[in-house]
Amino acid sequence: MTKATRDVVFPPGRQALYERNRYSPAIRSNGFLYVSGQVGSREDGSPEPDLEAQVRIAFANLNAILAAAGCTFDDVVDVTVFMVDPESTFERIWKVVPEYWGNAPHPTLTAVGVTWLYGFQFEIKVIAKLPGE
Repeated sequence: MTKATRDVVFPPGRQALYERNRYSPAIRSNGFLYVSGQVGSREDGSPEPDLEAQVRIAFANLNAILAAAGCTFDDVVDVTVFMVDPESTFERIWKVVPEYWGNAPHPTLTAVGVTWLYGFQFEIKVIAKLPGE
């Protein structure tokens, strides 16, 4: 049996972060792009303390990965978001999301409330259809 090779997508300037944490930012497979959860981390990997800015940075990180694979958010078909304490943060997070969400029809969405995200309050992971696939 042959071992599958992962077709990894790295955004510019963040490879060291992924190597340090031992995961791939995104994998191309069978016409889709599977993107690891993206958070609002500063260049050194620490959380951005302002919630709205953290969400914007998470989307910027996500968009950098999508662009590196030749995609945009309009190619996204499935979204999972994780929020610490969604009861108190959801409205603040969701007022930022439309800035990046793209046009209708919108992707599917699963929102999950969690108790811990390694110091972050928001994380987004997506699956996108690769253009031309």
